[in-house]
Amino acid sequence: MSTILDTMGMDKDSFKEAVERQVRVLFRKNKDEASEEELFQAVGSVIENVVINKWMDSCEAYKTQKPKTVYYLSMEFLMGRAMGNDLINLGAYDDVREALDELGLNLNALEDCEPDPALGNGGLGRLAACFLDSLASLGYSAYGCGIRYHYGMFKQEISDGFQKEVPDNWLKNNYPFELKRPEHAKEVRFGGNTRIEFDPVLQKNRYMHENYASVRAVPYDVPILGYKNNVVDTLRIWDAEPIVDFELSSFDQGDYAKAVEQQNLARTITEVLYPNDNHRAGKELRLKQQYFFVSASVQEAVRKYVEMFGDLSHMPEKVAFQMNDTHPTVAVPELMRVLMDDYGLEWDKAWDITTRTCAYTNHTIMQEALEKWPIDLFRTLLPRVYQIVEEINRRFENEVRAKYPNDESKLRNMMPLYDGQVRMAYLAIVGSHSVNGVAELHTEILKNNVLKDFYEMMPEKFNNKTNGVTQRRFLLKGNPKLAAFITDKIGEGWITDLSQLSGLKELADDPEAREAFMAIKKDNKVRLAAYIKAHNGIDVDPDSIFDVQVKRLHEYKRQLLNILHVMYLYKELKENPGMPFYPRTFIFGAKASAGYRIAKLIIKLINSVADVVNHDESLQGRLKVVFIEDYKVSSGEIIFAAADVSEQISTASKEASGTGNMKFMMNGAPTLGTMDGANVEIVREVGAENAFIFGLSSDEVINFEKNGGYNARDIYEKDPTIHCILDQLIDGTFSDDKELFRPIYDSLLNGQYGGRPDPYFILADFWSYVNAQKAVEKAYRDRDGWARKALLNTACAGKFSSDRTIREYAEEIWHLEPITVG
Repeated sequence: MSTILDTMGMDKDSFKEAVERQVRVLFRKNKDEASEEELFQAVGSVIENVVINKWMDSCEAYKTQKPKTVYYLSMEFLMGRAMGNDLINLGAYDDVREALDELGLNLNALEDCEPDPALGNGGLGRLAACFLDSLASLGYSAYGCGIRYHYGMFKQEISDGFQKEVPDNWLKNNYPFELKRPEHAKEVRFGGNTRIEFDPVLQKNRYMHENYASVRAVPYDVPILGYKNNVVDTLRIWDAEPIVDFELSSFDQGDYAKAVEQQNLARTITEVLYPNDNHRAGKELRLKQQYFFVSASVQEAVRKYVEMFGDLSHMPEKVAFQMNDTHPTVAVPELMRVLMDDYGLEWDKAWDITTRTCAYTNHTIMQEALEKWPIDLFRTLLPRVYQIVEEINRRFENEVRAKYPNDESKLRNMMPLYDGQVRMAYLAIVGSHSVNGVAELHTEILKNNVLKDFYEMMPEKFNNKTNGVTQRRFLLKGNPKLAAFITDKIGEGWITDLSQLSGLKELADDPEAREAFMAIKKDNKVRLAAYIKAHNGIDVDPDSIFDVQVKRLHEYKRQLLNILHVMYLYKELKENPGMPFYPRTFIFGAKASAGYRIAKLIIKLINSVADVVNHDESLQGRLKVVFIEDYKVSSGEIIFAAADVSEQISTASKEASGTGNMKFMMNGAPTLGTMDGANVEIVREVGAENAFIFGLSSDEVINFEKNGGYNARDIYEKDPTIHCILDQLIDGTFSDDKELFRPIYDSLLNGQYGGRPDPYFILADFWSYVNAQKAVEKAYRDRDGWARKALLNTACAGKFSSDRTIREYAEEIWHLEPITVG
């Protein structure tokens, strides 16, 4: 067996012997006695040993070549399973599968034993994971820095149609792909107070932090393999441990709570992703989490730089911090604190280093997602950091007043501290040398609307980096039959250069190629149908149109519009049973935040409609609705490969980019969507004739929001079809409790919490969406024409690789050079 495993001196037989040996070492069992979980652990351990050798080689290359390193700071890293991905990037997947077959083991079954690491939720975390894959595959030195959540956001269970949140205990068994690094542990402090003390040696004041509570941040490193290039980067996820495990004196005095106080502080920080922040305790915990991983990451990055290079004045030439959204913004004042308090730099020097080292990616235009913290909470929890934020704010205010005298609106629109709040997005902009959006439309909206005043004052900071996804996981791994088809037609260069997919365009007019392409799609639909049968107990027709919307549940993503259309179709089929209708299967997958009540109610509505539709025998199976429980990366790989239609139907101007749209596209699913986010660029690449676009434009939405003129109730009163569909929400059609869906009804017609009705323009876009869906059905009936559209979507997906995105970051923001590892 000549593969990457040769780095351990392994041939096929020695690999098999290593697996059997690990079963004995780990579990004191023979192979035939071991459970599938134990066999997964053993095989994972063998693979990890191979990876560690390469990891160490990469570390040596970093030491000798001394490249600049980017630290990618993110609250989320939605990595997906490691085993199969690592084997693909090692170039050993087929050989290992063959060796395991000879042992009587099934690689796919072993992969299914691996939990999806619960380190993220939606597109933000999946983007970060794609970026790490691309950073390693392009040979750049990088650390992903985040939190080792013990239970993730939650594991979603559907009970009586309702979302139920239960702990996602992905660490209950040993996770073989991580390595604890206690030698790099850091102390992180919360609360207390600061005092000024004069240092007679340095002849300067020093800020002393006292009366604080602290935890030890301990890193767990996960290797990130580049594709067949011997480069291994690192995902560093921080866990919290108490400084003092147990205070025996407090226990002996009967103060049992005090005895385990530090244990409890540490445990709460890393238990869950995005704790409910509808109350002060939740807000405090979120801020603790953000500071915890940022402080540990910054402390370690500066220590490592000083150890290797010494003089801090050159740090921006060797270190970059990229803040993935507003969550890591505290990196700006924390880096200032470390440089001034721990290393003795003066303000001006520290600020110069900080602003040349930090960069900020904005992921939203929605004001509620531009994080703001109450000043009293921030000051109490992070007293020294708050002092630094105050000084940043004071100096920036002086700059703004000097440039815009007597213009108080500039202060209102730009100050990091304003109206009793710490505005994190504004702090990130002030403290960074680069501010980027994640799609062309998104960046233009930031410059012309949301961050208009900042762009006017500092246009040189703003740039666009359209998102991308890694083709190695979502095509090579997730859709092996299509990957083999592509490689057979144009070679394997596309695996590291997705632009080569354009070589498939000429095949769109080749009948045999179209037929082969659609045969692969059919096989993938059969695979997904089997998954749905096993997990949902629902029979779906692989010959029906698989119309798919899988993404985080948020009102602006408009899963509600999708299910209202299903309700419309159901009404039409009941009233006109003989109408021409191509069978449709509508597939949803989404988690709603635990405290997001209306989003959770939309999940219930989807499941209630599914329950009625799927059990109505008069439909003869022509219309089915499926909700995929606990949607995650591993199920996504199956879903993307099988989709016929990619639902990207967010309210125009609200989706920053989207990345699911790109995964569907490269797997041959035309987009049904609004001109929002990266959809604009997808349509440009593939052509409007190979997508199905509907709805208000972003300019129209923004105009309605600024100037009014939209009346949802007027549409309801004048349109009998929409009137009937909305009334079904409250007339018992889909629930015996007629009031159950009243909040959804009210949100569309009356508004909620004092807001305007239908804030995401669902009724405005309804008929445009219905007509787009009719166009989908008409196009799908032309099997040859549909095959051409689908194949061209794959052929035109080259722009949307995260390799392209990362190369742009590396060249234009971080200024990285790749390393070589022998």
